[in-house]
Amino acid sequence: MPTSTLAASRADPANPVDPSDDLETGLPFPQRYYAILVVALGITLAVLDGAIANVALPTIAHHLNASPASSIWIVNSYQLSVTISLLPLASLGDRIGYRRVYLWGMALFTIASLGCALATSLPELAFARTVQGFGGAGIMSVNTALVRMIYPRAQLGRGIAINAMVVAIASAVGPTLASGVLAIASWPSLFAINVPIGIAALVLGLRALPVNERHPAPYDLLSAVLNALVFGLLIFAVDGLGHGEGRAWVVLEFAGAIVVGWFFVRRQLTQPAPLLPVDLLANPVFALSIGTSICSFCAQMLAFVALPFLLQETFGFSQVQTGLLMTPWPLVIIGAAPLSGVLSDRYPAGMLGGVGLALFALGLVSLASLATLHAQPTIVEISWRMALCGAGFGIFQSPNNRQILSAAPRERSGGASGMLGTARLTGQTLGAALVALIFGVAPQHGPTVALYVATAFAALAAVVSVLRLVPGRGTPAVGQ
Repeated sequence: MPTSTLAASRADPANPVDPSDDLETGLPFPQRYYAILVVALGITLAVLDGAIANVALPTIAHHLNASPASSIWIVNSYQLSVTISLLPLASLGDRIGYRRVYLWGMALFTIASLGCALATSLPELAFARTVQGFGGAGIMSVNTALVRMIYPRAQLGRGIAINAMVVAIASAVGPTLASGVLAIASWPSLFAINVPIGIAALVLGLRALPVNERHPAPYDLLSAVLNALVFGLLIFAVDGLGHGEGRAWVVLEFAGAIVVGWFFVRRQLTQPAPLLPVDLLANPVFALSIGTSICSFCAQMLAFVALPFLLQETFGFSQVQTGLLMTPWPLVIIGAAPLSGVLSDRYPAGMLGGVGLALFALGLVSLASLATLHAQPTIVEISWRMALCGAGFGIFQSPNNRQILSAAPRERSGGASGMLGTARLTGQTLGAALVALIFGVAPQHGPTVALYVATAFAALAAVVSVLRLVPGRGTPAVGQ
């Protein structure tokens, strides 16, 4: 089949791709640009929407006459539905196609966003946010699997870099963007803006996204239920630990997660293409890459939550000044992520990740030391430390994500993509809970302590990353 015909068949649902076709060459131009634009738009909406709700929460609670305690479900309902459905939807993508899961996720996210904007009560908004979370999971579960099909093997690092850069920037600028929108418009605008963007991504995605070969194994619905129970119980337990829930309930939730998890893992060991990719986790390189991701995102979330308190309550900066002072972090990622993506096609992820995470740890510890070194640090002293954190995180993320995806067989790209998203959310959830716990134990020095803990997690991530270079770990050749 000629290249042009093959490319057209990948993009046309009426002319599906033959499973025997080789997708290693990626998509041709300009289809490649359109496809990666669709992926970038989707992941921006999904990640950004999770971040902006935190800032808008007090405003929304006030307008809906909801208590602070009950309004937290505006955030938790989204986070919970995303986390429990990432792996099931990734597994579904292996079986029915990543393109189909992505587009259905985008459609559901767009409709739910309209529901959020039209909600007039807390239950309505919490329900719409839950549905929105399932749509966001459909987007996030297979986005890197699509990137693997969009780019040729030799340039996979560049595609992964774009994806990682979008995730990092959306997570970092979400609070600032939300503050800006709320300054000129009402809170429903935060959700309504998703609707035209989602429609545009759907229309473009129908023409540009490729069709993949599907795994023949049947879908395991019981595993999806067990997965939801395990991650749901873990989220409630970690959240309860951070917010002072009764110790007995926290212990019961952890115990329930362990018991259900034992049955869940045993079932996965019998599956040819398990929903929880235990077969991929048996690969030391894959497992170490996932561990690196969890530790690094835990460190990132610890810093993102603690830094506004340090800058505002300790140093006396305003909310607007705090947003500006944190801007160097995402700005530097814009340059560092693409560069590391190109380098990841030539150098081992263990080395690039170790260097990047060491710089990240150095930036974090330098921020933590500000409270003891300076009574009132200057803008320059804060900015270069933020930039160092952004550079380190940007250098690490693209090579690490590339290795996670490349360590899996092509027909299991969905499972690898789902694990990548799950590792990010797990790290962020753990980091947020640790901040709450630290602030409860040491309220006076909470931000500084949290930054030192973040430094420890970043250093641990660097060590885990370097372990991939140890002989006998099965490190694949660069470009694999």
